[in-house]
Amino acid sequence: MILVTGATGNVGGHVVRLLTDAGASVRVLARDPRKAAALGAAEVVHGDLGQPELLPAALDGISAVFLFAVPGSGPAFVAAARAAGVARIVMLSSDAVDEGAAEQANPIAQYHADIEAEVRGSGIAWTLLRSGHMATNALPWGAQTKAGDVVRGPYAGATSAPVHEADLAEIAVLALTGEGHEGRTYGLTGPESVTAAEQVALIGAAIGRPLRYEELPPEVAREQMSRFIPPFIIDTLFAGWAASVGVPAVVEPTFEKLTGRPARTFAQWAADRAADFDGAAGAADGA
Repeated sequence: MILVTGATGNVGGHVVRLLTDAGASVRVLARDPRKAAALGAAEVVHGDLGQPELLPAALDGISAVFLFAVPGSGPAFVAAARAAGVARIVMLSSDAVDEGAAEQANPIAQYHADIEAEVRGSGIAWTLLRSGHMATNALPWGAQTKAGDVVRGPYAGATSAPVHEADLAEIAVLALTGEGHEGRTYGLTGPESVTAAEQVALIGAAIGRPLRYEELPPEVAREQMSRFIPPFIIDTLFAGWAASVGVPAVVEPTFEKLTGRPARTFAQWAADRAADFDGAAGAADGA
């Protein structure tokens, strides 16, 4: 049986569905079992990686784990996984991790690196999926696109190669169920470098409405975002955005090498998530 953590998130939900469709026996660890029940997994157990006392029951009889790790959870999870006899861990990490650095450049990279180190040293077969910029990072724009045709934010020219959550899930399932992925670290991105302004235009094309990106001065955007995002995350985001302007994002061919198919484009992602950006589409879907 395979345990999926983070199953009610964007990537984990796809992992559960792909495993279930493939006939695998899946257990989901969820803080809200009622929400997770809709995923169709064989079992849903209440729990949280931040509650180590619940892990032994969740891991009982588990052979492989999809780990969507949370800060500080590495030591307790690895200890419980070893005690339960888990044979394989596939961890969703971040490409912000600098493998050669004694100390990571920011807290986000640091907590991923810390948990990677625990997994690598666990004695359990492991695979690390270092995700680049996720396409789902565009979802907060939905409030603006549902209200009008302008998205306001900093650094219109900031570049990234957004990766579709379905692509991340597909590689996770390959590593969970296939051979030859043990001890491998896979960098995963989308297939093209696009700017923030280009992403907004592609979302507009997906919903059939022209959208434009209006650049805000960084200090104005920072003040607005600080109302709901912790300062250390804002600092990391702004530093990355500023440094990327005018610099094409790195594109990794990993997905195509492993599957034989091109990675999904941001345009495809926007089409798949159109209801998240168009109030009319969302109303029609719910009718």
